[in-house]
Amino acid sequence: METVLPFGKADSGLKVADGAIDIRGVAADAALVERLGFDGLAVRDNKDDPYVVSALALQATASVTMATSVAIAFPRSPTVTAMTAWSLARLSGGRFVLGLGSQVKGHIERRFGMKWSAPGPWMRDYVLAIRALWEAWQTGQPVSHRSAHYEITLNVPVFTPAPLDCAMPPIHLAGVNPYMCQVSGEVADALRTHPVCTPSYIEQVMMPAVKRGAAKAGRSLAGFGIGVAPLVATATDAAGLDAKIRDIRGRIAFYGSTPAYAACFEHHGLEALAKDLNRLSREQRWAEMAALVDDDVLHLFATVGLHSDIVARLKARYAAVASLIEFSIPVPNAHEEAKLAAMVARLKA
Repeated sequence: METVLPFGKADSGLKVADGAIDIRGVAADAALVERLGFDGLAVRDNKDDPYVVSALALQATASVTMATSVAIAFPRSPTVTAMTAWSLARLSGGRFVLGLGSQVKGHIERRFGMKWSAPGPWMRDYVLAIRALWEAWQTGQPVSHRSAHYEITLNVPVFTPAPLDCAMPPIHLAGVNPYMCQVSGEVADALRTHPVCTPSYIEQVMMPAVKRGAAKAGRSLAGFGIGVAPLVATATDAAGLDAKIRDIRGRIAFYGSTPAYAACFEHHGLEALAKDLNRLSREQRWAEMAALVDDDVLHLFATVGLHSDIVARLKARYAAVASLIEFSIPVPNAHEEAKLAAMVARLKA
């Protein structure tokens, strides 16, 4: 059981996301997550550096894991990421999880100012470079990683971290399309699925690709994790639920308009819907998009129910395909905190 900062953040639909992290409150939020019984806490790579947030959360807790879910890999060199994760593992005694994602071409080129390359092969090289560095640091042996994207062969003692006295961080990869899922099976410890990935898509498309990757690398999938961050519409009463459903329709419409997620819609025979949503987004006709998400599509991609029902519905939907689930509700008072703690306990059971 995992939750994401800012704590209790609701889906923003097609609106600009609100509720950004107040980095000054991370320690208190992380301590609350731990008290409520969560196993882990996650942070996005959005408006604050996820590694700085992770350090603050880990320093304030004793048992929860802290995951970047996810940090954008390519703008940071593998050596920089490897050293940051190494430091956070040491700080926490092994409670840090390195979650990495590729981002899409537009962001890599126009936000980060980098040259784009096919993300699957690039991510494979990136993770293998990190693992080569970690192995060298832990054993004291020279580092030697040569691949299409990176050549890392210098390991000067004055810049070499001391070995860890805890486990190396697990590496989780974000994926949607089969090739990145295959890369996860080759080099990662878990696959973190996108919210638009339905249980059917995970079972019939993603997991076969993971298995192909593991077979290619000669790896066992024992202990390999599948993480889900579901689209959830839930509230205390019907009026509150209606508002959440409106936002979730907007979020499904936004994802459907994004070509990177088209495979999930195509898997369910919704190619025409995805094309219509993409066209409306390019024409800036945002107000019309959510109306295309009918009830069948809503319930295909989202888990919907009152607080009294949502735990059972999440279990029914994901128990067979996931080992990690992200969930939360806003907790503005002690009563809602107690309610969420009970939900967490029931989901973990």
